[in-house]
Parts: sequence; C-alpha cells; structure tokens
Amino acid sequence: MVTIHGDCDDRFDGVRKAFEENFSTRGELGAAVAVTVDGTTVADLWGGHADEARTRPWERDTLVNAWSTTKGIVALCAHMLAGRGLLDLDAPVASYWPEFAAAGKQDLPVRWLLSHRAGLSGPREPTTGDDLLDWELMTSRLAAMEPWWEPGSRSGYHALTYGYLVGEVIRRVDGRTVGHFLREEVTGPLGLDFAVGLPESQDGRVAELAQEPPPAGSEQAEIYARMHPAAIAALANPLFGAQGANAPAWRRAEVPAANGHGTARAVAALYGIMACGGSWDGRRLLSAEAVERARQGQGSCVDLVLGAGFGGETEIALGYWLSGARASYGPNPRAFGHDGYGGSFGLADPEAGVSIGYVMNRMGSLIADDPRKMALIEAVYAAL
Repeated sequence: MVTIHGDCDDRFDGVRKAFEENFSTRGELGAAVAVTVDGTTVADLWGGHADEARTRPWERDTLVNAWSTTKGIVALCAHMLAGRGLLDLDAPVASYWPEFAAAGKQDLPVRWLLSHRAGLSGPREPTTGDDLLDWELMTSRLAAMEPWWEPGSRSGYHALTYGYLVGEVIRRVDGRTVGHFLREEVTGPLGLDFAVGLPESQDGRVAELAQEPPPAGSEQAEIYARMHPAAIAALANPLFGAQGANAPAWRRAEVPAANGHGTARAVAALYGIMACGGSWDGRRLLSAEAVERARQGQGSCVDLVLGAGFGGETEIALGYWLSGARASYGPNPRAFGHDGYGGSFGLADPEAGVSIGYVMNRMGSLIADDPRKMALIEAVYAAL
C-alpha cells in the first residue's frame, strides 16, 4: 500500500480515492495531483516513489519532466506577448523571423504554429537526441523546411517542433528564450515551481522517469508502415523517451515542447491562470478576452499525426486541445488543456473555475487520455 500525503478538502475526497486507486490498480509508481477551484487549492496530493528502484520517496517538492504538458505553458507566454500588443497571431511568422519565409512559408501565420497546422510536424533530416538540445540547429532546419502538407488545411501534432517554432517567435519578439521569459514574467513573480531549462542545483529533486519497453522490431515496423511520413517525422525522428529525458543534458536545455520540469501544484496554477480569466494570486497576466482567444478552436479534423486511432476528430485551439466530444478535459466541451507523453496533464475550465495539474514518473503507452488522468478528472467533476 502506498501512503498518500498532502491535503484534500472533504468534498474532494473522491479525488484522493481515485489517486490511491492509480497506485493500487493502474500501476502508478510516483505521482502528484493538484486541483484548484476559483484559484483556491482544494486538493494537493502526492505519493509513491521518485525512482524505479523504489528507494526514494516522492516528496512534496519533487520535480518531474512533464513532457508536452509544457506546451500549454509555452502558449501562455505567447498569449502574454499578444496581450501586450507585441505579437500579432494573424501576422506572418516571417515578419518576426525572416528566415522562416523559405520554402513557400512567407505567409504562414503565427496562429498555425500554435494550432499545429503549419505542416512542420517533424524534421525532414535525420535527427538525433543530441540535435534536440541544439536550439540554433533545430530552428534553422525548421526555418528552411518545406511543409509536409498544405499549411492551414488540417492539424498534425507537432510533438517536438512546436516548442522551437513558438519559442523562436517568442525569442524574436521579446529577446528572451521561453525559459527565461517564463521564469522572469510568470513563475518567478508567482513563486511557481516549474522551469524550462532546469538548473543543475535542482537535479536532486527530479524524479526518474520509467517507461514501458517499445514494441518489438517487426511490430514497430508494421506500425510505421501505416503512418503518414509527417507522423513518422513527428513521433520517431528521433525516437526519444525516458532514458534520454533522465540525462542531465536534457534538463539543462530548452526543449519547450517537452522538457518542462515541475510539480503538479505548479501545473495547476499555470493552467489556473486560464481557468481564472487570466489572473492568479492577485496578479493579472492576461485579459479575459485573451483567455477566450486562446481557446478558439481552429478547425475539427482527424489529426494527420495522431490519426483516426486517437479517437476520430479532435480540435486544437491556440496552444491547447479542446475537451470536445471526447471529454478529454471533463464534461465541458470548451474546457481545454494539454497532455504530456506518458500521462501527465494540465486542465483549465473557466466555466467551472477549475484547474488540475497531474505529473507522474511511470510513463504509460497512450499519447493522451491515460486512464489515470481520466479517473482523476471524473473524480473532480463528481465533486463539483
């Protein structure tokens, strides 16, 4: 039996039970979950182990790589610049990043980067894990690249390239990298434990990721044979998982699509900014209008990268996935959020005033809607 630590309002005791069941029946190793309602924390729980050998307990301040849950936090930074009048989401990317005009991309608007509609889901050149750590290399390749499909025509999940694309626009507009902007404008002033580019001094707090083994060679080859080249580029160029993400070099780098390290408490607060109309802890970061703009759907379709196997049509807003008919972020179809590779997620529901942050170190096999995630969301909404 795993001991669950932290606090939970009596009304949300079902969240504690669902969290416990994640350990007893869903294979959880170490994890944390936090829930806020109207900016007030109603659940802040953690438990299990921070390493696969189960020698280190998961502590209140344990950090873990949240993978693509980071993408929604990068989107927050872009929307803050838009709110200040410094970034026009309808302007061509090339107006901020001139090199991006290559290969017919001169008119491609910023909003298509945020909504995964740019056709740049993965590199065309063979890419290594070390390449991902080289910002100039990755951004120069993407600037020169010809899109895999007609930009704007549909979404195709930009699994790793999203962070370089949106991040380079942020850098060109503001002068700071995503990690620096986030620290100086958001997490520092709000006292939130989340970083893109983690200092070495914090390594002792980081949980070790554990991952299920990949499919056998023949099975993997069969999977790739069914995939669009844009999907292979997005998900397998390079193949990257827990082993690479446990390396210190990954933690130091800024890979804004995938290497944010933080606590569930911080994730709940960062998505809580959106759930609370743009404010958190007495500080306004976005206008209510900017929050509404962030969750404007950009067109429903079967995602070219994730495919029909993901569950049919989905819709991405400006940096976030909409809950939609799948109820990926609860029963409100206009709630929104982002999942991370293996199970983590952040959720914002402005109508309910709810935000949720969940992080863990045993990575499941699903790209999104992990059973642990869905059990926690169900418990939260049952309590409202």
